[in-house]
Formats: sequence, structure tokens, C-alpha cells
Amino acid sequence: MIKSFYILLFFAIALASPATASDFVGRASVIDADTVEVSGQRIRLHAIDAPESSQLCRTAAGKDYRCGQVAALALADFIGARNVSCEQTDTDRYQRAIAICRLGGADVNAWLVENGHALAYRQYGRDYVEHEDRARVAERGIWAGEFVPPWDWRRGVRLADARTMSTGSVQLASRSDCRIKGNISKNGRIYHVPGSRHYDRTKIDTSRGERWFCTVDEAVRAGWRAPRG
Repeated sequence: MIKSFYILLFFAIALASPATASDFVGRASVIDADTVEVSGQRIRLHAIDAPESSQLCRTAAGKDYRCGQVAALALADFIGARNVSCEQTDTDRYQRAIAICRLGGADVNAWLVENGHALAYRQYGRDYVEHEDRARVAERGIWAGEFVPPWDWRRGVRLADARTMSTGSVQLASRSDCRIKGNISKNGRIYHVPGSRHYDRTKIDTSRGERWFCTVDEAVRAGWRAPRG
């Protein structure tokens, strides 16, 4: 009798546990570069933001191309016919699961950012900031040319618009724009702009948490300060 009670209790807890509903395993259909579908569940990848399907970016040679489409195809090729495993972290306003997806031992979200197919979505987490830094330095994917961050693109900003904007939050992003060095030393987190006293001799090691910034405002918001003296 007691044994039967514990068996029933075990199944009741298992059915009620949200953990069973937070894992999705199976073949992934790529909707776009930051959204997949697994076992009938639409999943938005956690803490990253990829170019939209119809978004245009520009190559280093000045040619426009559909970077959102390129990113989605790269993700589809990376996953192939293999199963992914996604761990849910939240649910968005469209009732999509927010998740970190893995392919074997590889973090799919991180792979997209480190290869320049998506950006770290700092508004929702800083998990992939270092991956973005490495992609920027290596000029991978969209960092090889120019692009409007996807959150600005969804607001209606286009490449031509961003070129004419000198104020506000919109930045036309490219590797060449991100030349501010975010150094970490015994004196704290200090940024160095091109032409400043210590700029040339400052080396950036992203494995230590150091990073590149595109603007002084970005560096300040991330917690870095100007050098004293």
C-alpha cells in the first residue's frame, strides 16, 4: 500500500513538474537565424538577435546582400539532419519558448554569434558578448562589412538612413567602427580611444573579458571608464 502511494506520488510530481515541458529534443526546422521549430514547438534562441530574413547588409566591397537569408542558411547547414536539444529559459510575448539549443556539445546560440551570423542581444542577457567580440575582431559574417543591428532594422532603420545619422541610439555597425579598446587592469575597466596616450600599447585579450567598443557611450554603459590623467 505504501509502495503504491509513493509510485503514484512520483508520477504526479513528474507530470506537474515544469522541467519536463522545458526541454525540446528532435530535428530542428530553421525559421530564421534565431528561431527554430523542434517537435512542433517554435523556439526563439536565448540572448541573441540575428538579421531578419529580408534584411540587407553590405559586404566590404560595397555590395548589398540578404544577410538574414545567409545566416538562416548557415544555421540550417550547421544543424543538418542532426537532433538538437533545447533548454527553455523563458517564454516570449508570442508564446514562443526562449531557449539555449545545443547540437552535441556545441551551443548553437554561441555558434551563430561567434561566426558573425547573429549579435549578442544584451537587453536579454550577456551570455554571448565575448563571442560577439571575437567575431568582430576576426571580421566574420556581417562584421566583414556594414549592417544595421536587427533591433534597429525592425524599427525601420536602413543602411542609407544610418549613414546620415550622427546622433541617437542608431549605429551603423562595422568592424572598422569598433576601434575603442576596453582594457582590464589593476586600475579597473578602462577604455582607450584611437589617438589617446596609451592606445597603441594597449593589447586586448578577449579571454580575460577585455573587448572592443564601437562608441564611447557603449563602453560607458558596459561599465568601462576613461583613463585618468
